[in-house]
Amino acid sequence: MEKIPRGNPIKLCFSSPFFSSTSMAILLVLFCLFVVNPSKVIASTQQNFDPKDNFLIDCGASSEIALPDKRVFLSDKEAAQYLSTGGREIQVAEPAASVPYPIYVSARIFLEQAKYTFHVARAGWHWIRLHFFPVNNNEFNLQQAKFKVNAGDFVLLHDYQVNDSTTAVLKEYLVNVTTPSFDVTFIPTKGSVAFINAIEFVSAPDILVHDYGSNLFPVGSFSGLSKMSYETMYRLNVGGPQVTPQNDTLGRTWVTDQQYLKPGFAAQAATVSPDVVQYPPEGSPLIAPQIVYATAVEMAHANVNTPNFNVTWSLNVDTSYSYLVRLHFCDIVSKSSNDLYFNVYINGRMGISALDLSAINNNELATAYYQDFVVNSSIISNPLTVQIGPLNEETGSKNAILNGLEVLKMNNSVGSLNGEYGVDGRTNDGPSRGTVATVGFAMMFGAFVGLGAMAVKWQKRPQDWQKRNSFSSWLLPLHAGDTSFMSNSKTSMGSRKSQFYSSTMGLGRYFSFAELQEATNNWDPSEIIGVGGFGNVYLGVIDDGTKVAVKRGNPQSEQGIHEFQTEIQMLSKLRHRHLVSLIGYCDENSEMILVYEFMSNGPLRDHLYGKNLPALSWKQRLEICIGAARGLHYLHTGSATGIIHRDVKTTNILLDDTFIAKMADFGLSKDAPSQEQTHVSTAVKGSFGYLDPEYFRKQQLTDKSDVYSFGVVLLEALCARPAINPALPREQVNLAEWAMQWKRKGLIDKIIDPTLVGHINPESMKKFAEAAEKCLAEYGVDRPTMGDVLWNLEYALQLQEASSQGKADEENKAFAASPAVVTPASAPVPPPPTTAQNSDNRPISSPEAAASRNPAEVQAIDEHSGTAMFAQFAALNGR
Repeated sequence: MEKIPRGNPIKLCFSSPFFSSTSMAILLVLFCLFVVNPSKVIASTQQNFDPKDNFLIDCGASSEIALPDKRVFLSDKEAAQYLSTGGREIQVAEPAASVPYPIYVSARIFLEQAKYTFHVARAGWHWIRLHFFPVNNNEFNLQQAKFKVNAGDFVLLHDYQVNDSTTAVLKEYLVNVTTPSFDVTFIPTKGSVAFINAIEFVSAPDILVHDYGSNLFPVGSFSGLSKMSYETMYRLNVGGPQVTPQNDTLGRTWVTDQQYLKPGFAAQAATVSPDVVQYPPEGSPLIAPQIVYATAVEMAHANVNTPNFNVTWSLNVDTSYSYLVRLHFCDIVSKSSNDLYFNVYINGRMGISALDLSAINNNELATAYYQDFVVNSSIISNPLTVQIGPLNEETGSKNAILNGLEVLKMNNSVGSLNGEYGVDGRTNDGPSRGTVATVGFAMMFGAFVGLGAMAVKWQKRPQDWQKRNSFSSWLLPLHAGDTSFMSNSKTSMGSRKSQFYSSTMGLGRYFSFAELQEATNNWDPSEIIGVGGFGNVYLGVIDDGTKVAVKRGNPQSEQGIHEFQTEIQMLSKLRHRHLVSLIGYCDENSEMILVYEFMSNGPLRDHLYGKNLPALSWKQRLEICIGAARGLHYLHTGSATGIIHRDVKTTNILLDDTFIAKMADFGLSKDAPSQEQTHVSTAVKGSFGYLDPEYFRKQQLTDKSDVYSFGVVLLEALCARPAINPALPREQVNLAEWAMQWKRKGLIDKIIDPTLVGHINPESMKKFAEAAEKCLAEYGVDRPTMGDVLWNLEYALQLQEASSQGKADEENKAFAASPAVVTPASAPVPPPPTTAQNSDNRPISSPEAAASRNPAEVQAIDEHSGTAMFAQFAALNGR
């Protein structure tokens, strides 16, 4: 919502430095620039845009109105051909109203549905601007008016009210129109009215929004922006004054940013003359006018020797929607090129790492640049924050800048920009209202039939029913006690009934809370062996001396009763050597506790990085990955329908005392689709860095989503680094994308765990990397099954073992062929070799040797990561 301030906008326009030069001076500057670089002058002077469709209507006005920016609004009579309404409509006016523009002093009121129909001369982007001000009149209180506004197939407003009688409101939308005519419909809520003061339907340039942008998470490109509709939430001229439609060819308003700076003292404004700003050949002032790029906010000095803080803008948003965030940059603060490097963050995530504007703009300063980011509703938070901060390296000056900021709301899955219902009544996550009503009537009818049957049975009850049976056992078809444990687990309160059903239904042993309290030394914090989304995991010893892992649910956790029940249901019907076994549970009072077999060596991740544990050999890593693959293969194929784990990661692969790998944590698991189905439609859940991008985009879950996550696990085992590391340069943040860049270049050996260098058979590594690459295919249909992955991993293990055996045979032959050497007793004993021998007869580098390796061996290739998340992988070539 954009609130338009009162007062004469002409003062702002003519006080702007944009109009401070004479016409002759401007012509002289343009002539000089043309001599130096005529392409930039062409881009810089293309400021006029002639809209093919330009419908401006001053609703309720008796004559046309011309605004200071030269836009002319038609009167109601002149625009009568565009309006159709089946009911009564009223024109009202308040000439003395204190409003910023005369279009707000009159309004048209609709008692019934009304429609404006505009004939489209040219398809493409169009502005829809709706102007509202509750004009005082004798018939209706427009502050209480509630109504809906649809535009084509999109809902612009739902149950909308203008409660403020002191401020005019502009609602601005951007819609891609592809039909020969376009409707804007006003629908009053029952018992209320709708109104509008002015309406604009105007063509916008095609270059305004391209089809592609940068996805904030997962990192990569986002396609489909041209198919969305948008509502302007914020348009800020950062560091500068308000820019009115008179200074913007497209009639936009850019407000100041001071109220959104948090804290304001961390920033200071910078400004230059607008005619200094240049546009690249592919750029245009239609994206943002020169006056926006001529002002900026940079880091304030803050009285510190080493500036190491962020400048933050905090913007309130509705978290149920996704947003297009457009950032405008123009280096007007640097004295020379390649001196300014800084980071940009959106909602705390890295948006741009080490941004060098001069490198982007061919080493030229004061050149406009912008970048679009899509912030998905699944990761957005309120408030939305945009931050700029210095690069934490000894390179260039410690500074960061931002010139402009736009935040556009994107329509949801049913085409709505306001509310959960689409034009056809469908909800964002469910059926249409008609379907809901039908189901409701059916349930009501069923209830009446059931009550009727009960009444008939009551009339026919035997005379001695009270002596023979309880009321519930006689009247109801099933005894209440026959319901399953899973439907009762939170009401049983740890009763003997729950214990009985757990023993008869295979749910494992029922533990009382007191038993588990004693087993964990009263939940001693020193007994915590793990922390997860569900809660803490404690080491416990039960009555027979068996060590167990006790996972106690945290009441504040997002994972609650559903995950608790899912874990029990899944593990009660699964038994496999490579799946963690469930021993029992406790659901006493409000507690949700699960008891598992104890895995003494903990999660795989701890043995790869972060815990300073002894490095795993390549053979051990292969065997662990093979064990996990066997567990997942059993999940996918071992039951009638199959099970999708949905949270495959290195922390959910646990190791026992002999390093046997077992899959754990089934709280997010779901039954796989039946043979008639191709997928399960469900909300996206999982862990960042492991999420299948196809599942993320379509919310369609298959067993191939597990395969993708397992591909990331394979890369973690090979490279010994996290799946996501925000502290690294942007191209290295996402392990899967970074590793695949090296794989495609045939240089995967340059980024493997340094402790493996020299101890890994090249063919084994190649086969392993190929398996990971196939798992990470962009589309699930191109990924192998877990059975195929398992086959490839076992083959990689065979290659490694054959190589190790071959080396051992060669060493034995060489030793047998060499002459015996007698060492005198007085001779010093030679020092031991710097490498030790592992159980599989392969040398392991000493920590000192590993530390001495050149760190350049694992540095990333200097490439930009702005393409699709994992585009164009090699096609499957069999096993």
